[in-house]
Amino acid sequence: MSHNGMLTTGCIADIMRGTELEKPVVQILESRRIAGGGEQSERYRLLISDGQNLYNFAMLATQLNLAEYTVIRIDRYITSVVNRNEKGEKRVLIILDLHVVKPGPAVGEKIGNPQTLTDTGAGGGGAGAPSTAAAPARTESAGSVSNGSAYQNRSMGGGMHGGAASGGDNLSLENTLTHPISFLSPYQNKWVIRARVMSKSGIRTWSNAKGEGKLFSMDVMDESGEIRVTAFKEQCDKYYEMIEVDKVYYITKCQLKPANKQYSTLKNDYEMTMTNDTIIQECKDAGSSMPSIQYNFVPISQIGNMEANAIIDVIGICKEAGDVMQFTARSSGRELKKREVTLVDTSSAAVSLTLWGEDAQNFNAASNPVLVIKGARVTEFGGGKSLGLVASSVLKTNPDTDDAHRVRGWYLSVGCDSVINSVSTRTGAGAGYSTEWLTFHEAKEKNLGAGDKPDYFQVKAVIHNIKSANAVYKACPRPECNKKVIDQDNGQYRCEKCNADFPNFKYRLLVNMLVGDWTSKRWVTVFADLAEEMLGKSSQDVGDALEFNKDEAEKIFSAINFKSYVFKLRTKVEFYGDSSRNKTTAVAANPVNHKEYNAYLIKNIQEMTGISKH
Repeated sequence: MSHNGMLTTGCIADIMRGTELEKPVVQILESRRIAGGGEQSERYRLLISDGQNLYNFAMLATQLNLAEYTVIRIDRYITSVVNRNEKGEKRVLIILDLHVVKPGPAVGEKIGNPQTLTDTGAGGGGAGAPSTAAAPARTESAGSVSNGSAYQNRSMGGGMHGGAASGGDNLSLENTLTHPISFLSPYQNKWVIRARVMSKSGIRTWSNAKGEGKLFSMDVMDESGEIRVTAFKEQCDKYYEMIEVDKVYYITKCQLKPANKQYSTLKNDYEMTMTNDTIIQECKDAGSSMPSIQYNFVPISQIGNMEANAIIDVIGICKEAGDVMQFTARSSGRELKKREVTLVDTSSAAVSLTLWGEDAQNFNAASNPVLVIKGARVTEFGGGKSLGLVASSVLKTNPDTDDAHRVRGWYLSVGCDSVINSVSTRTGAGAGYSTEWLTFHEAKEKNLGAGDKPDYFQVKAVIHNIKSANAVYKACPRPECNKKVIDQDNGQYRCEKCNADFPNFKYRLLVNMLVGDWTSKRWVTVFADLAEEMLGKSSQDVGDALEFNKDEAEKIFSAINFKSYVFKLRTKVEFYGDSSRNKTTAVAANPVNHKEYNAYLIKNIQEMTGISKH
């Protein structure tokens, strides 16, 4: 095959014959927008040339309009067959990914003298003839992977899709030419899609005046788009156990209808309903030719800034889980089960996740599992944000992925002790808000920290002792990362979060100090920013002193021993195996404002003696 200037001469005929080509170069002679609506409003039908042949059954699977005479390199493509009723079936070239070799205005003319590709030019029954001869089951360019099997002519009574759709459950769809999801419409009824299951709902039942029933739905995707598929009654029984998230299936003979956007956030104007004729078969050799489920993880620390009802992806580790609570719903009288799980991530923040029903009952919090959630819903109560699952949500426990391993590594190194902020805490509990004055004895009497949420209070206390030996740790040198690094013993320090090795590190303060008021003492954890403020030294200065000048380090810590501060504290009971302890963290530490503290003492005296203020 020769090249005519910039173009891959003869490539269009080869593509129509099923030959796999590596990044062919063609010219666009015309681009016409296809009318549509909603999420899929702009797509373009192209007239393309390879310098020898013209072909006007090419489409862009993107919303990219290209100028006349533009020369493009097709990096990834598929071919599909559309049914044109009395005109028969036509093979369509769908361009999934491309690179502009030279813009149209810079080319300025048609290259060569291309002629319209005839039926015989496509070979094997022609580009426009019904597909009764050998043709590839699915053709993708280099950069994607073909399934490598060819469609063989069978007595199927019509084209490939007509036979596949009507051949019954015993007919294999493995070698059938498939149709991109984004090009489905209610006006076509002969198609087969090959798609990966992104999510699968549980079985839901209903009962009303019209009768009883059940259903489940699944969201599926291919290279071109995504769509929801719903099964009722018999189809629910037939396919529910068969369908598994992440697996790839051939699907044909479903009814298409406009999507109900009230219940779906998918970017598709249509959705599918299974019928009695529906056929679903697992694709055993999908390989890497099908895109995997994509996640757009939102750091937990950012959830507090999100709108209620937003749908997001989250990865975190279960720091703790409450007991399963059972109660009766007031509206329906149904027995419900609920469980609160606290998730933390590398942003050093926590969020509450609510599980219901079987999810709550079956959840195993042992060993602090990593949870990955696709499509969690943000909820709001009292100014705090929490997470819940909806029908389309997918919850995975301890998946074998790089992201999950990074979160696990962070938690085992510093994460279990570095989380102090919860986006689920109701407004008013932070350092900048008024908190209740209590003594340590009163905080213990009130059993603070034993509930589902952390508690906050403030106390005037004196620093009695500081664990200076372990007051710093070696952290990632990048400004935006504070993860503890691993000393490789070769002059390099590895950060699992950044997935990189560094010749240096930075010190981060993480100080445990024993503080006490007149009633009792308590160990309190102080993190870097607040510790630097209290010590009057940077983490780096303290770390250097601890390593090279022990006497200087001792002076730094001794300088604040026996000093009094008004501490704003966060307290929460945490469980470690069979044991528990009340962990207290300093949110703020301010010099004593004697006027305010005296007012607090006077108020206490008045309450104790019954003297009213006049």
